[in-house]
Amino acid sequence: MASFLPWNRQKSLQDLIFNGRESRGREVEMNSEIILEERLIKRSQQKKRTSPLNYKERVFVLTKSKLTYYEVRSEKKTKKGSVDITKVKCVEIVKNGLDTVPCQNKYAFQVVYDNNTLYVFAPSVESRSQWVKLLKEGIKNNNLISAKYHTQFWADGAYQCCRQTDKLAPGCEEYNLFGDITRKPLPPTPDEIRSRPPPPSPPKEELDEKGENKGEIVIAMFDFHSTESQDLSLVSGEEYVILAKKDVHWWKARDKYGNEGYIPSNYVTEKTLDNLDQYVWYSKTMNRSKAEQLLRNEDKEGGFIVRDSSQAGLYTVSLYTKYGGEGSSSIRHYHIKETGFPKQYYLAEKHVFNTIPEMIEYHKHNAAGLVTRLRYPVCSKAKSAPTTAGFSYDKWEINPSELTFMKELGSGVFGVVRLGKWRAQYKVAIKAIREGAMSEEDFIEEAKIMMKLTHPKLVQLYGVCTQQRPIYIVTEFMEQGCLLNYLRQKSGSFSTDFLLSMCHDVCEGMKYLEANSFIHRDLAARNCLVNEGVVKVSDFGMTRYVLDNQYTSSCGAKFPVKWSPPEVFNYSKFSSKSDVWSFGVLMWEVFTEGKMPFESYTNAEVVSMVTRGERLYRPKQATKRIYTVMMECWHERPETRPTFCDLLLAIAQILEEDF
Repeated sequence: MASFLPWNRQKSLQDLIFNGRESRGREVEMNSEIILEERLIKRSQQKKRTSPLNYKERVFVLTKSKLTYYEVRSEKKTKKGSVDITKVKCVEIVKNGLDTVPCQNKYAFQVVYDNNTLYVFAPSVESRSQWVKLLKEGIKNNNLISAKYHTQFWADGAYQCCRQTDKLAPGCEEYNLFGDITRKPLPPTPDEIRSRPPPPSPPKEELDEKGENKGEIVIAMFDFHSTESQDLSLVSGEEYVILAKKDVHWWKARDKYGNEGYIPSNYVTEKTLDNLDQYVWYSKTMNRSKAEQLLRNEDKEGGFIVRDSSQAGLYTVSLYTKYGGEGSSSIRHYHIKETGFPKQYYLAEKHVFNTIPEMIEYHKHNAAGLVTRLRYPVCSKAKSAPTTAGFSYDKWEINPSELTFMKELGSGVFGVVRLGKWRAQYKVAIKAIREGAMSEEDFIEEAKIMMKLTHPKLVQLYGVCTQQRPIYIVTEFMEQGCLLNYLRQKSGSFSTDFLLSMCHDVCEGMKYLEANSFIHRDLAARNCLVNEGVVKVSDFGMTRYVLDNQYTSSCGAKFPVKWSPPEVFNYSKFSSKSDVWSFGVLMWEVFTEGKMPFESYTNAEVVSMVTRGERLYRPKQATKRIYTVMMECWHERPETRPTFCDLLLAIAQILEEDF
């Protein structure tokens, strides 16, 4: 086996391109262009299945324009093929076990060009590293460099790394054009070590108690445009280092350029292999009904969503096909199954993977038992970013001069609500508080706390204007308005599962309030808002600041008696369990599409009826299982009612199993 050319002939391709030499005679010119020459082994590109007979020894010659291989017999050199350097898309080692190569050369690398992959086997790590290094230098200015590549062989009709059965399928791992990961640098000399400058000390925020760096790497899921000097803008898909987490909603971070500032914590996710939040196809809180609605709206063959299953810790793939039989579309829901130790994941038993992203990537190219391939990721989070706890870090007081007032949206207990814009770009809802309508000092004191309540199913409080009168409360704007009006306006167009899905949204928001020991006190359809099919809870805790005697007194017409449990209208005892009772009534409102509870009865009559044990009837659209959930909310004793966590699980199971 021939060894490397002498070192003076192993010129860098870059040097040869820019420092070409003139030579005398054809043979001299040919030799001056040769960068590397060696006997290597080549695997056949034509055979679907490979055997030792398909591995041939060839003399490979690299010049600045060609990679050519020759058969040499009895001093006769026959050209067998060549690759144009300008057409090469990728050069990289092949990650394979040494025992899997059926020839004496064990160190494989690949040259990807046009629609072909050339597998070449070198006799040593050093030999392979030299070929890969020089070829990479030669192709770095090519127009068609691969973004991803396949790390292992194409063998037996599939790539061994990701099991894709399409030979032209995109790669499964990011390709690094610069450098060869197998090439280890020589150890530094003592003089080099002594001459190195000391490493910079990391900021104090990045050090743990032992003085060690603990900067956490996160990936931005959404773009964020900073509005104040202390904030840091985010670009979706880019990495950031977290420096401090003193505020749960706003973290201090550094970008790749060294800029530092505060970012909304719900816009980033931890960079780990098993963290699904970083993938566009994953929707953590999406239930079955919402997934089906979104897939049907997109109406694309192979549209799919990966979401949390109703069983904690498990996941489901919801997949849409236009060819579901008899010319109609259909949606299939596949539970992602897990093996024992070591834990692996699969949708089809024959195709098992170490991680869920690897499994999804495989099924993007192979149906393998599914109704169709996972062709098109569908996800609502790609369209709209979540709300933030205020417009900026530690900013709760808003300058009224930054608000633009637009059309009136309605009026409530506190005053008129208008559509507006903050700094002429962010749509907001602005409540102008009528003088004497609320206990202003108490509310202002608590506004900071209420701003910290941030959840996808709560209407976000952005800030308040308290430096003048009237006071303004600035909140998230919900395009489709109040849930009660939404139900009444679209009455007759809702399916049972969609109605239950709206209840699921409200229950998610209430579970969050319950977990944070926050009581709503006035939960009803009129106090929930709708936007793009999502229902959010609004005006939580606001009734504590009402100064209207008719509203706060149980004998007044304005008091929400029909949504209140016995301990509230008898003793004014509020708790999360009184909110649970109100949630049962809200469910009834939803399934009657906006009817008034106890329609024809006065508040006094309702108090008497509820005290005797009478409850609201079962709406036509509510199944027996759904009505059972309502009835569980209406137990007379608060301690026997379920928590919102219990209710959320029960509703999720009905959505998963019954529809």
